[in-house]
Parts: sequence; C-alpha cells; structure tokens
Amino acid sequence: MLNEDTIQYAIENTQVIVAPQRRIATFGDTSFRFYLVTELMDTASQVRVRDGRLHAERPQIITPGHIHRMLVEGFGEKAEDFAGWLKEHAPQLAILKYGFQFRKTDMSNEIVHDSLETVVDRLRGQVEASDDPLSAIIHGVDEGWEICLLKFAADMIQESSGGNLGDFRKRGLL
Repeated sequence: MLNEDTIQYAIENTQVIVAPQRRIATFGDTSFRFYLVTELMDTASQVRVRDGRLHAERPQIITPGHIHRMLVEGFGEKAEDFAGWLKEHAPQLAILKYGFQFRKTDMSNEIVHDSLETVVDRLRGQVEASDDPLSAIIHGVDEGWEICLLKFAADMIQESSGGNLGDFRKRGLL
C-alpha cells in the first residue's frame, strides 16, 4: 500500500517525454500505447521499461436529467431535491464522463542495463519508426508507477475535454 508521500512524489515526478499526437476520441474508444520508463533506485544504470496499453472508453455526456435518474436510485429526498434544482437551474450543464481501463495483460516489463537517456533515445526512435500517433513515452518513478500512469490518463482527459465538448456541440448533442 502506497502512502500519501509516495503518491505525491509519483505525481510530481511524472513527465511525458513523448506525448501522443492524438487525443481521446469523442465518438469511439481510444487505445494509447505507453512506455513507462523508471530508474531503479538501488542500482546504477538500470532502467525498467514497462510497455503496455491504456484504453480510454468513449466519453459520455452526463446531463442534469441523467444525474436526477442516478440520484433517485439509492439516495434520499435531499439528493432528489438537489437533482431537481440542477435540472431546473442548470439545463445546459453537461459533464463528460471518461472511463479508462488498464489491462495488465497487454503489459511487458523489462530491465535495461543502460542510462536513462540512452533508453529514452532508443524508445523515441522506436516510437518515431512505428508512426503510431497514440504512443507515449512517460518518465516516472518505480515505486508508485501506476500513479504515474494514472497521472498521464488524467492529463489526457484534461487535454481532450475541450475538443470532445466541441465535437458534441457541433453534432447538437449539448
């Protein structure tokens, strides 16, 4: 179990070295290929490379009407009153819901005996040669590496949301 300091350290030390060229698709699922590079703490010139996929489900629109239906099930009268207030006072309110699935079956893990810079340069060449617009190279920390991946996912949501909202508006869905 990671403590709060480890989680904060992982968040602060996550850096996207090569960002995907595309963002989360508005009207379909998106699968990012990631290379998460971490230095082993107790050993010089050893780098762990995790290679895997992060799957983003199609964003969904959550409207006040949908919130009202969700709150009616299992919540009390005050929650229903709030949902009614939202429906009445904020009919244009829309929240995008993003879902991510991390499939460890798509992952490999390799220890490379080289410097971080050399490993990153090699991976950069590999990503460029693959011509995959959904590939990313992320530098993180070994303990708490999953936090680094979740930080990357959160950043992708933030970078994608404006375009996704615009796409929904163009189609008259908002």
